[in-house]
Amino acid sequence: MAFLEHDKAWRVVSVLFLVSLNLSRSSVLGAPQVPCFFIFGDSLADNGNNNNLPTRAKSNYPPFGIDFPGGAATGRFTNGRTTVDIIAQLLGFDKFIPPFATERGSDILQGVNYASGAAGIRNESGRQLGDIISLNRQLGNHLLTVSSIKGMLGSTASAYLNKCIYTVGMGSNDYINNYFMPDIYPTSRIYTPEQYAGVLIQQYKQQLKKLYLYGARKVAVMGLGLIGCTPAEISRFGTNGSLCVDKINDAAILFNNRLQPLVDEFNSNLPDAKFTYINNFAISTTGPGTAGLISNATCCEVDEELGTCVPFKTPCSNRSSYVFYDAFHPTEVVNLGFAARSYNALLPSDASPYDIRRLAMI
Repeated sequence: MAFLEHDKAWRVVSVLFLVSLNLSRSSVLGAPQVPCFFIFGDSLADNGNNNNLPTRAKSNYPPFGIDFPGGAATGRFTNGRTTVDIIAQLLGFDKFIPPFATERGSDILQGVNYASGAAGIRNESGRQLGDIISLNRQLGNHLLTVSSIKGMLGSTASAYLNKCIYTVGMGSNDYINNYFMPDIYPTSRIYTPEQYAGVLIQQYKQQLKKLYLYGARKVAVMGLGLIGCTPAEISRFGTNGSLCVDKINDAAILFNNRLQPLVDEFNSNLPDAKFTYINNFAISTTGPGTAGLISNATCCEVDEELGTCVPFKTPCSNRSSYVFYDAFHPTEVVNLGFAARSYNALLPSDASPYDIRRLAMI
C-alpha cells in the first residue's frame, strides 16, 4: 500500500468508476441489465440483516452511514455504499437491493441481500459475537425467496432465476473470526493452514452447488482480499517488520488458490453454469489499488474489542483519503475501486473467466 499523492490516486479510482458507469449508462437510464441481483456474504455486503439480531456485529448507528444517501446508519459497515451497492448501480438497478430482514412482497423479484456481518462458510465462525446468519442459513433464506418467486411466476420462475446475477463473498470470518482465534475455536489445532483451506473449499463447494440447484447460473464468487492488512489484525498479531500479518494473508492465498479452480470445475461440469472468480487479492495489489490512501489508521474511533466504530463519535472529515473506515472495513472510496474492477476488469487478473459486466451479458 504505497503512499502516493492521494488526489492522484483518487482521480484514478474515480476514472475507473466513471468508465464503468458509462458502460452501463444505457441500463441505468432504462431497464437493469439483469432482472434481479441476489447477494450472499458477510459484513462487506451486509446492509441491515444484523440490525435486529442479538449480536455485537452491528453497524446501525452513527458514524456508520454518514456518507450514505440521507446520512442514515442502515447497517452497512462503512461510511457510505458497499461494493455490492455500487455493483447494483452499475447493473442498472435504480434502488439498492434490500436486506432479507425487511424484504417483502413483489420487491423480491429484483433481488435480495442475505449478507450478515461476521458470517462464514462454517456455521460456528463469528459466533463469539452473538447470533449471525451463516452461509448455510443464508441459503435457507434464499430457498424461501425462491419458493415465493415460484408462487408469483409459476412455470417461468426457473428461467427468470437463471438470468439473475448472484454474488457470493465468504471466507474472511472463517479465518479472522475462527482459525486465527485459537483461544475460542479449535480449528487451528486440528488443521494446518493447507488442510483448513481444503476443508473450507469442500464445504463451500457443496454450498455453491446448492445455490446452483436453487436456480443460480450467473454467479460471481469473490476471493479473499488482504485480510491480514486490516488494522485490527495488525494490532492483534503484529507484523514482524512486514507491512501486514503475513500468516493471515498466506492463509487467504491458500484459500484463493483452491477457489479459482473450483469455479472452473463448476463451469465444466454443471450444465449452463456461468461462474466467475473475482480476484480481490489481485485487485488490492495491482493497478492503482489503494495507492496514496492512508492505510495505517482508521477514519473512525474504534472499539478496541470489536474493531468497529465507537457509537456516535465524529469520524475523520477526509474520509476519501482513508483505506479503512473502522479496523476491519474499507471506506466507500475503496469500495468504489473494488466495484469498478469487479464490474469492468482493469486487468486480466481481476476476474476469470469474465467480469460482472460480461457475466450479465451472456
